[in-house]
Amino acid sequence: MNIKSITILTLTILFFNITSAQEKPEPAKEVLSNAFDQAKKTNKNVFVMFKASWCGWCKKMDASIKDETTKNLFNKNYVIEQLVVKEATNKKNLENLGADEILSKYGGDKSGIPYWLIFDPNGNLLADSKMVEGELVLKEKGNNIGCPGTQEEVDAFIYKLKETSTLTNEELKIISKRFRQNSSH
Repeated sequence: MNIKSITILTLTILFFNITSAQEKPEPAKEVLSNAFDQAKKTNKNVFVMFKASWCGWCKKMDASIKDETTKNLFNKNYVIEQLVVKEATNKKNLENLGADEILSKYGGDKSGIPYWLIFDPNGNLLADSKMVEGELVLKEKGNNIGCPGTQEEVDAFIYKLKETSTLTNEELKIISKRFRQNSSH
C-alpha cells in the first residue's frame, strides 16, 4: 500500500469511529429535573415512560402518543419524557443512568415495560401504569397496563388521563380510539 492509500484508509476508519460513537444519554435525574422545570413554566404535568429499544409494546405506546390524532392532546397537557431501562447487555449504553432506580422506587421494576408515571410539576406522583378494578384505579396497585390495548386497559388509562389533565371527554374519546388500535396489531 502506498502512503495515499494508507491515509485514506486511516481517515475512513477514523470517520466511522467518530460517527458511530454515541453520546451517553442524559442521566435520569437530569431528565426529570428538566421536565419538572418545564412543567412548572407551562403549568403541565409530567408523563414519564420507561422503555427499551427491543420492546415492541414500547414502540406501540410511543407511536400512539405521537400519532397525528393524539400528539397535540398529550403535548398540551403533559411534558413527556422517556427513560431507557432494561436494555440487552450489548446496548446498556442506551440506558439513562439512574432510570432503573427510579423505576424500582415507583414499583415498576417487576412490572415489565412500557411502564409509565404521571407527576405534578413538583414531582409528586399522581398516577402510574398499574391497573385495578373500578374507582380505586388511582389509589391501589395492580397489574401493569403498559401500552393499553384492551378495552379494560384503555378505560383505566383514560381514567388516569382524565384525573391528571384538562383533557375534555371528546379529546379522551380520540385518545381511547387510537389506543384501542393497539389490540389489533
